[in-house]
Amino acid sequence: MMIKKILLAMSILSSAYVTGADLTTTKPERVGMSTDRLTRIGTLMQAYVDQEAIAGSVTLIARKGKIVHFEPTGVLNLDTGEPMQNDSLFRIYSMTKPITSVAAMLLFEQGKFQLDDPIAQYLPEFSNVKVLVDGNLVNPDHAPTIRELLSHTAGLTYGIFSNTEVDKLYREALWGDRAMLDLTKYRGDGIERRVKDLDELSKTIASIPLLYQPGSQWVYSISVDILGRLIEVISGQSLDQFLQQEIFDPLEMEDTFFEIPNDKTARFGTNHLAGKDGKLRVVDRPETSDYVKPVSIFSGGGGLISTAGDYLRFAQMLLNGGELNGVRLLSPTTIALIRRNQLTDTSSKGYSDRPNTGDTIGFGLGVGVATGEQLSSAAEVGTYTWGGMAGTLFWVDPKHELVAILMIQRILSPEAIRSKFRNLTYQAITEMN
Repeated sequence: MMIKKILLAMSILSSAYVTGADLTTTKPERVGMSTDRLTRIGTLMQAYVDQEAIAGSVTLIARKGKIVHFEPTGVLNLDTGEPMQNDSLFRIYSMTKPITSVAAMLLFEQGKFQLDDPIAQYLPEFSNVKVLVDGNLVNPDHAPTIRELLSHTAGLTYGIFSNTEVDKLYREALWGDRAMLDLTKYRGDGIERRVKDLDELSKTIASIPLLYQPGSQWVYSISVDILGRLIEVISGQSLDQFLQQEIFDPLEMEDTFFEIPNDKTARFGTNHLAGKDGKLRVVDRPETSDYVKPVSIFSGGGGLISTAGDYLRFAQMLLNGGELNGVRLLSPTTIALIRRNQLTDTSSKGYSDRPNTGDTIGFGLGVGVATGEQLSSAAEVGTYTWGGMAGTLFWVDPKHELVAILMIQRILSPEAIRSKFRNLTYQAITEMN
């Protein structure tokens, strides 16, 4: 009897690796996944490290609210060789967007705005926007809306991925140079914006013509940064304060921020880009990175640092219908709205017509969504996802009660890393819900 009690205690302790009060590890077989098959993920990531395609990674999978895989591989810092750890800090870039979108939906639930309210109702600088059509400025068919900000259909662009006249105007206004940015020469601390905060950013963007008629197409854009400014105006708080108070503190996300605290910089590593010889080179170092300097532009579209464990808490809240560990951020009805496709047959141009999608993807309020059976993965209809410029990725699959997170740090990372990680996650499922 005593031996059984000891074995039971050991079993409890072995499953108590905690990233939050309610997120513990469990044996994969207990939630319908295979321990042996999950080991293939570590093998894959180690192969990419050995090939010098990435410096290191952290992969994390949870099913039915339990962690079944949490594994660091390779190094955190390519200069020092410091090993990757589960709590390593990552530049998540555009994986900031779902967090900012949820922040906006908190205000939506409070009745502070309606999705189809004009942006100009809260940001008057957008009152007189024009659309550039064949070199001529014309009036928009309708005033761009908050819904269109959330779904990248408001007529805005990014300024860095295309070379239209509007993109050139973005680059000139934000960085003082109309030339096309060469991401192969990216340096993390090498591009300084000419605007000092989100207020100035919003007014600058509003002074530039729209790229297309609002609602007519999907163009990946700076719209979530503008959404961040809208949150500031409606809430009366800076975006960093609002996120901290309304999302990070309630969800116990202690390692997510725009500016890394001094006592946590040791967990922050190098960022990378492949040189012409195919080998990784460091493009951003912890000691000189903008992320360790005072931040004044709180980029809701790409400015956050986080860990795999922290992002799991956010994603698990979404999977749980807006609640985590007894703390409710959103109603399940709002989560359903977030992952509902907002694109029309017309506005889906530029997104759902991409190769190998077969019109099986759409875009919700801040996340991409699977609207049909996927052609390249086993992700179920209703799965929602997004990634970041340095190769990070997350998705939530409600049907399989699954959350998966990939953290790496390589600009222009091979898309195969993400797709293979996704497929190795699904092949480890042994029991369907």
